[in-house]
Amino acid sequence: MKKNSTTKGLMLIGSLRKAGVTTYLKQGKMITRVSNSDERRSNTLPQFVQRQKMRHTIALWKLLKFCEPMFTERPTAYSNFASLANRLPVVFVPNIGLMNRASFLIPGIPMSDGKLPAIHEELGEVDGVAALITDLKGKDYDCQTRLLLYTADQCIERDMPLVRFSVREVSWEEMSMVDGHYVLKGEAFADDMKGWALVLVKNERCSPQTIVTRCTLYQQYTTEDALEKAADSYGGLTRPPFL
Repeated sequence: MKKNSTTKGLMLIGSLRKAGVTTYLKQGKMITRVSNSDERRSNTLPQFVQRQKMRHTIALWKLLKFCEPMFTERPTAYSNFASLANRLPVVFVPNIGLMNRASFLIPGIPMSDGKLPAIHEELGEVDGVAALITDLKGKDYDCQTRLLLYTADQCIERDMPLVRFSVREVSWEEMSMVDGHYVLKGEAFADDMKGWALVLVKNERCSPQTIVTRCTLYQQYTTEDALEKAADSYGGLTRPPFL
C-alpha cells in the first residue's frame, strides 16, 4: 500500500523492517535507507527490572485470561491486571530455552478487581483440617451473591515453572461457619504448590482479591545471584558513565 506524505515531496513505497531497510520515493528518485543500528540496546538496572516485571506479568496473564477473571476498574481487563501485578516481587529469569515463558506462584497475584468490599483471606487449620479462612460473616450471605474460587497451581513442565489457573463456583452451603466467620475446609488447602482466591460476585460487580499461598519456589528467583545470572543471559547491564 502506498502512503503519501505532504512534506518535502516524500512518498513512502514500503518498509522492510526485518531486514532493517526502508525504501521510499523522494522527488522522483528511489532511495533505500538502512534503518537498523549497531548501537547496543540500553539495559540499565531499572530498565532490566521493569522488563522482567513485564515479562512475568505477560506470562501470568496468558494463562489466567482463560478463566475470564473479573477486572472492572480499567478500560481493559489486562491493563487492570498489569497495573496491579506490577507491585509483585520481581522474579529474575534467565533467557535460556523456554524459561522466558516461565511463571511463578507468588502471594498477592491479583485475581480480580472491583467495587465490592475485599474479603480478607488466609490459610490455616480448622478442627484439624486445612482451610481457607475468611472474614465473611452471616450477614454477607445473599442469594444474589456468588462465590468464585480461583485456584493457582505451580507446575513444572519440561523443566519450566508454570502457573496453571482454574476457577469454580462455590456454594454457600460448602462454607462452614466458625467463630462467626465463613471458612472453606479441605485437605487441598495444605498443598504448598497451590494458591487460592475467593471472589465475591454480585451482578457485574466483584471484590478485589489476590492469591494466598504457601508456595516459596519463586523466592530463589528474587535474589541478587538470580538477578546477575538473568542479566548476563541478556548480555549484561548497561553501566552508567562515570561523571
